Amino acid sequence: MARPAPARLQALLLHRAAKPAVWCLCLAPLAWLLYALFTRQLGANPAEALLRSTGDWALRGLCLALAVTPLRQALGLPALARLRRLIGLFAFFYAAVHVLCYLWLDMGWQWALALDDLRQRPFILVGTLAALVLLTLALTSSHRAVQVLGAKSWQRLHHSVHAAAWLALLHFYWMRLGKNQWAEVAVYAAIVAALQWWRIRYRRVLARP
Repeated sequence: MARPAPARLQALLLHRAAKPAVWCLCLAPLAWLLYALFTRQLGANPAEALLRSTGDWALRGLCLALAVTPLRQALGLPALARLRRLIGLFAFFYAAVHVLCYLWLDMGWQWALALDDLRQRPFILVGTLAALVLLTLALTSSHRAVQVLGAKSWQRLHHSVHAAAWLALLHFYWMRLGKNQWAEVAVYAAIVAALQWWRIRYRRVLARP
């Protein structure tokens, strides 16, 4: 088991400014993208850059949300738990912006065309499934949802964030498949796999007599 973290670090995480600071950090990528868009710094294809970047930040947000519990356990920082929901909601936020960019910039709000794309391209299907899982988790992230569903059912539902991460990775892999760009996919896959390994290992340690 991890030793308790220094009281000063715990106090910083519990400070009332901690959540606003995380809000600002999570919004910084979007602020930069909007600034780059309006100052024409997104390259020759701004639509593709927006679509790719919002998807990247959704996946990064998922990795950060999944990392909160292992970091809390490894570093002895229980105060980190109060930031997990916020980070998870920002992962959903960037996934939602990613989907909206796709519907707007790629499909031109033509729903029939989007449905055809969904049927014909597997990477669109798995990306949509990942977004739907994140939507479900976002809609049930409140304390009221815990009371309605019950703690155990709510916890089982929110374990599906791991499925969302693997679906998002598969979506990302298929996106890169045609370009032979494997390095970035491998990095994210290694991160998600390591976090899954820690979760399984920690449960086994706790289960020992």
